[in-house]
Amino acid sequence: MERTYQVTYACDSLDPKPVVKTFNLFDEMQDWITEEVEQRVQWFVDHSPYSISEKERSDQEQVEYSLVQIKEI
Repeated sequence: MERTYQVTYACDSLDPKPVVKTFNLFDEMQDWITEEVEQRVQWFVDHSPYSISEKERSDQEQVEYSLVQIKEI
């Protein structure tokens, strides 16, 4: 039986229109999430008026992963 995964990725906890994508392969889903989180964290770093420490970058990465929901459909 083939599994399908639905990923919902909000920009914040109150996002009314989060990104919703479906994947047939777990690895494909995982790759997309990793790339998307990295892009969003890099945007945060690039647009911050302050220097970002490794801890702040790591904290932001955790925030981003907390905004991802995965559901098997």
